[in-house]
Amino acid sequence: MNIKRKLETASERNEFAGTSRGLLSSQPRKRYIFASLVVLTLFLVGYEQVRSQTYNTHSGFDLVDKAGNIRKPADYQDRYQAIGTYMVLSPKGNEMHVTYASPGAAENYRKTGKFADGTVLVKEVFATDHAQMTTGDAHWASATKVWFVMIKDEKGRYSNSPVWGDGWGWALFNSDAPAKQVATDYKKDCLGCHIPARGTDWVYVQGYPVLASK
Repeated sequence: MNIKRKLETASERNEFAGTSRGLLSSQPRKRYIFASLVVLTLFLVGYEQVRSQTYNTHSGFDLVDKAGNIRKPADYQDRYQAIGTYMVLSPKGNEMHVTYASPGAAENYRKTGKFADGTVLVKEVFATDHAQMTTGDAHWASATKVWFVMIKDEKGRYSNSPVWGDGWGWALFNSDAPAKQVATDYKKDCLGCHIPARGTDWVYVQGYPVLASK
């Protein structure tokens, strides 16, 4: 019995030693997995912060040179938010005015009731076509006619430029030369159409429902 008991005791010791080695060898692996999860979490948090900053930063002044000349953002249809559309009926030809705002502009407006410094607004003016459809006389945008670009400037950075004033930079681009800014004096070329909207920072906000507080 003593011999059998000794053999059983030795076997138990071996099993315990093997289990202990297994537990010890698994600990580094668990620590590695835990560390990897921590690193991944930190990476994802950092990525979201960078992505948020990238898509919610008012960077309109990147479109302006030292002299105050404004260029039209090339990627506004992809990166900017469409905030509203006006249908303008005219004997000279109906138009559809589609307005886009730079990333974060609408959210900021809902929170503060104003456009943040550097906000960019792009209004693309389309000619229209129409036809009788099952829903009635349907109208849709066709060819682009002009673009209007406004950049919010709370600090009067370009006071010597004739296309900056009343809190905004003003620009106009025609479809036959879409890269050429043709406005020469915002008071003559732009401001007149905005007089009725003076009380809302020169912008017809009633046509942009996404700016309304939720």
